[in-house]
Amino acid sequence: MNRSSMREQAFRLIYSLEIQKQEPIENQIELFIENNNIESEEAKEYISDAVLGIDENKEEIEELIKKNLKLDWKIERISKVDLAILKLAIYEIKYKELPYKVAINEAVELAKKYGEDTSKNFINGILASIVKE
Repeated sequence: MNRSSMREQAFRLIYSLEIQKQEPIENQIELFIENNNIESEEAKEYISDAVLGIDENKEEIEELIKKNLKLDWKIERISKVDLAILKLAIYEIKYKELPYKVAINEAVELAKKYGEDTSKNFINGILASIVKE
């Protein structure tokens, strides 16, 4: 499983957690890995790290999103798909020190696949303004 596939799996779990809000998060990770037949240790580690890292830094990540929205927008208005993609990309840029060009490109690819027609431009814009800070 390559890094893009692992990222996509992590996104799918983050998205489902956005919708379900079930605790404890560790159990949700275990169930997801089991139900999706993820056997690679590297993939399990990546997914766990991303989901737990986002959960741990949730306030800071959401604050970055809020600060970079247009004035009349609220974070609640963002689709759950876009929010999950943004959280994953911000986590990778800010906490995993992934080169921002890679993180933004991967986020835009996820947006093309899972988001609405406007998602890729929206995500690109938010992430670009976060990186400029």
